[in-house]
Amino acid sequence: MSHPDLLQCVTGSSSSHLVELQNHRLHADIVTDFLALQQGAKRAGIELRIASSFRDFTRQSVIWNAKFKGLRPVYTLEQETVDLSALSDAEKCHAIMLYSALPGASRHHFGTDLDIYDTAAISDSYQLQLSPEEYSTSGPFARLTAWLDDNLEKYGFFRPYREYMGGVAPEPWHISHIAQSANMMQYLSIDTLQQRITESDLCGKKAILSELNSLYERYVLNVNSPQ
Repeated sequence: MSHPDLLQCVTGSSSSHLVELQNHRLHADIVTDFLALQQGAKRAGIELRIASSFRDFTRQSVIWNAKFKGLRPVYTLEQETVDLSALSDAEKCHAIMLYSALPGASRHHFGTDLDIYDTAAISDSYQLQLSPEEYSTSGPFARLTAWLDDNLEKYGFFRPYREYMGGVAPEPWHISHIAQSANMMQYLSIDTLQQRITESDLCGKKAILSELNSLYERYVLNVNSPQ
């Protein structure tokens, strides 16, 4: 794949790096490791399934714009709803990015990052929330969390949002392929992101571009390392 193609891929503007698997789109080079992870979990009685994988720039923009306009709730770390009407556009960006990535800078663009859950732990009628409570010691996915703690990196994956580091809130359901996500990150830069956002119709674009350096440092680069 050429350099220009990769720049399109990392910002969610191309899907040429993806393949179909289990009704989701994944980076072609993580499929073998993901299937091994899934089989390892199955041996432990866990039916590991993908809730979300690749999201393109357009899909991430829909989420962003809905939150910026107050059409979708924005939450604090304590799961309380944020009153966006009291915030400046720059403050709205920080509030949203606690849980939702800036379009063009989402790890879900890479195809290397997945949100996962355990279908063996819930009924068919269960409404998945992807909330911290579900993955806590008292939640339905407690066994999945414990198994991932012990086994995830053996299969080449890690949790970039394992612990809060002042950027993105903890997301115990979000896993990332160690080698391929690092490879994709090499092609994402402030300049690449700035160009993609400048061309977009994102709400708060002026504030995003003026805050881009700090947003990039705090929410894009500031992730947990593999242990």
